[in-house]
Amino acid sequence: MDVKGTAVPVVNGDVTKALRILKKKIINDGLFQELKEREFYESKGTKERKAKAAATRRFKKKLEKRKQEFNY
Repeated sequence: MDVKGTAVPVVNGDVTKALRILKKKIINDGLFQELKEREFYESKGTKERKAKAAATRRFKKKLEKRKQEFNY
């Protein structure tokens, strides 16, 4: 995460557009997600359960995509 060195140009005094661009860069960098994760303490077991659930969701999504691809 290197948001510190991120420069967003402000064109014609349009600050709202510059803010949208900055927000998009911060989201893509993962800073918002990390802040959300650090907001409250999570035990190791909770982190592992969440990671396992995420892996299951990814696998099921991949499986559904394959089924659609091969018309099952």
